[in-house]
Order: sequence, then C-alpha cells, then structure tokens
Amino acid sequence: MAISAWTLLVAMIAWRSGAEVEAQVPGPRTRYQPNWASLDQRPLPQWYDEAKVGIFLHYGVYSVPSFGSEWFWTNWKNLRNPDYIRFMQRNYKPDFTYQEFADQFTAELFNATQWALLFRDSGARYVVLTSKHHDGFTLWPSKSSFGWNSVDVGPKRDIIKELSAAVRKESDLKFGLYYSLFEWFNPLWTDDKLHLLMQQHFVERKVRPEQMELVQQYLPEIIWSDGDWEAPAKYWRSEEFIAWLYNDSPVRDTVVTNDRWGFGTACMHGDFYNCADRFNPGVLQAHKWENAFTLDRKSWGQRFDVSLSDFMTSKEVIKEIVTTVSCNGNVLINVGPTKFGTIQPIFEERLRDMGRWLKTNGEGIYGSVPWIYQNDTVTPSVWYTRRQSASNGNITIYAFVLDYPYDSNELDIYPLGKDINIFRNVMLTGIDLGTGGEILNKQSTQVVMLGMEDTKIKWTSAHNRLHIEFPPKHHIDKRGLDFAWTFKITIT
Repeated sequence: MAISAWTLLVAMIAWRSGAEVEAQVPGPRTRYQPNWASLDQRPLPQWYDEAKVGIFLHYGVYSVPSFGSEWFWTNWKNLRNPDYIRFMQRNYKPDFTYQEFADQFTAELFNATQWALLFRDSGARYVVLTSKHHDGFTLWPSKSSFGWNSVDVGPKRDIIKELSAAVRKESDLKFGLYYSLFEWFNPLWTDDKLHLLMQQHFVERKVRPEQMELVQQYLPEIIWSDGDWEAPAKYWRSEEFIAWLYNDSPVRDTVVTNDRWGFGTACMHGDFYNCADRFNPGVLQAHKWENAFTLDRKSWGQRFDVSLSDFMTSKEVIKEIVTTVSCNGNVLINVGPTKFGTIQPIFEERLRDMGRWLKTNGEGIYGSVPWIYQNDTVTPSVWYTRRQSASNGNITIYAFVLDYPYDSNELDIYPLGKDINIFRNVMLTGIDLGTGGEILNKQSTQVVMLGMEDTKIKWTSAHNRLHIEFPPKHHIDKRGLDFAWTFKITIT
C-alpha cells in the first residue's frame, strides 16, 4: 500500500508538535533539586518561545564617559589601555576617579513611559535592563550597595521601579533583569579570589541578597545572569538560587534564565542558551537559545566615539531576526541609553523600522516553530519558519526572502528541499508523492505575500520547486515593504 509523502510529513510534524505541547502540559507542581540534572528537566515557559524578540538595555555610570565601551573602568584602571588613559588625561583632572562619574549620571531626561512606548512600537515582546553591571553600580536602592546606587547618587531615582512599572502599564511586554555576578573592584570579591574561592563572602553578603531582593521587589520574568566566568557555579551557588526561582519565588511559573552561572555552564544549563555574545550558529539548535547582539557593533553601552558604519542597518537587524528565529532562537537587541536618560535617534529609527516590519511580517515570527529546513537548499537568501500545526492538518510555511531579485523580479525556492529525502530518519524518496506526483500544486497550495494579501501572486511548481513572481516593485514599495519579503505558503 502506497503512503503519500505528504500524509507522512504531516503526521511527523504533528508528532513533533504534540511532543512540544506535551512538555508544557501542567500537572502537579514539580520540586526541583539544586543540581543541574534536576533543573535541566524544567520545561521552558511557553511565553518565551513564542515571544522571539526582546530589547536589551545597558545603562549605568559607564554611560557618562561614553567612550570605548561599558568596560570603561577596567579598561582604564586594570588593563591600562592607552586610549582610555589618553581620554582621561585630556578631559579630566589628574586625580579623577571612576566613582566621580556617578554624580554626572543624572538621567534628568529619563522618561520610563516614553521608553516603554518605544519598545512596544518596536514589536519586541520582552525587555531586559541591566540592574548591575561589572562596576557594581545598581539601578535600584540595593541594601548591599550603600552609596553606589541610582537612588543614593546620580539620578536619585529607582530606575528599575520606574521602567518596570511603565512597561507593565503601557504594554504587554515581559520585564526582565540582567545581573552581573562579579564586580571588578569589590573588595569582597577580590578577597575571595585571593583565598582561591575557598570562601564565599562575596556571594553571601552581596550577590545572594541582591538576587533575592531583585526578584522579590520587581518580579522579573527573565533573570539574565552574566559576569560568571571567573568562578564555578558551585562558588556562585547558582543551582541553589535557580532551584529557589523555580520552586518558591513569586515568578516561579513564568521566569526564564540564561546559561551564564559559572564557567562551564554556557551552552550547557539554563532555560535558554546564550553561549556567547552575538551567538548565531546559522543551523537548527535543539535547545532554545538567544542571540544577544548590539545595534552598535562594538559596544553594549552608549558611546560618542562612534561612526555611522559602526551601527547595524535596519536590513541587517531584520536578517538577524529571521536567521535566528528560523533556527529556534530568540533575539535580544541591545541599545545603550545616554547619561541623560534618552535613547539616541539612530537607535530609535532602527527599533521603529523593526516594528514596522514585524507589524507586517510578524505572523511568521511570533509563535512560529522551525520548519524541516531552515535555509533554502538552493536559494541561500531564503529562510523558513512554520506556524504551529493546525488541527485540520494544514501546514503553513513562511519563506523570508532577504535579497530582493531585482534583475528578474522572480525567484525559485524549495520549501520541501531540492530532493525529498530524509526527515527524522524516515526515507521519503520513492514514496508516492500525492496528487499527480506533486505536493505543491494549485489544488492544495496557496501562496500569499504578507503585506500584499489583496494581490494575487503568480506562481508555478515543478516537483518541489516553487517559482514565484513578485508583484511589481513599485507596488511593493508603495506599501512600505522593505528589508525582507515574506511569502506564506499554505498546503492542505
């Protein structure tokens, strides 16, 4: 008896989707033990996988010199970088200290509502703010950071409180917090290192109290850990903290964590993996991951020693989104606000361009799952996602075209691969391919260009090749469709 390849493909995709859903079915609350073997069994909260796009904010005292990067203090004092030394000699008195920058971190133009509305309009679904970077300065009145926080000095404002409240009031975005485990110059940390990490005074008196304080006061749904690489997870007591997050914290049902909890944990443990800054492998990853990248290619914090070529273009941003989501990732897009509390116009433009693109093409991004192919096997500028399987058995594939075919206005794509061969160890070649030997045919297949739904798309097929003719380019431009173009392919 011949089984159609399409029937088999639909069944296998349904099986995969069923497995994904099954992992999310709520049952009796699981108590996780403070070890990776137990913690790694926790299902990923569904909201994070569906969100796809987040905004990252690096904001702190380093925003005052606005030179080099957010690693200003250690580049100046520890590494003795000549560029930083020269910058300080030319612009500040000889005995000027990094701590004196805090008085100039005024944030007098900071308007949390404006930020929240921009993030909403950008199409992002979550935002992560640096609560404390490696310099130890906190953006809330930490009980463990007297005189070195945004309420005691500088803005005299609880930045986290204001932004979290505005984000939750003005949008549906999830709010998260970045937290650096280590601090370059904290005496408790340097003393622990001198004792070969055999004592944990820094963790007991600084790290753990602040972690608990942040979660209990601000209810972040992302804990984005960093600054972990100089000590193992056992020193940081990371497993204990994460077990508390999952079992007993006020955000236990929705919180997600990344993978920076001690050297050796990257790409190994956590709800999602960052692996490295700007991580984008370009191939499907089995575990949920996140591509954290900066609109300024060279710095996470705001800086003035920058040229136009240092900024990602809007087209490059969209490419990062598409290639990341196609491979089972999320994007976390970083901007660095100014010391005044404003977001530079070039960052705002990129975010608004992104929001405009997502408004049209977002149905292929939000809530999507990887297709059996991520990148087209013949036309490399085409990437795929699919919609969660429909109950009626229809399959919806999204083909994102990153490079417009200006010469011909036509394109060949292979959403099923050039050769239907192996999927999940099942050989499809040689099996009856369905109606007239064609899976892609006029009876079973619909092709729509997102943003041009009222325009009939001309297309033909041969075996599993789909030849698509774009609408006239001036019609596309009139609709404001730019950066990448999406075709929605529905097969019944």
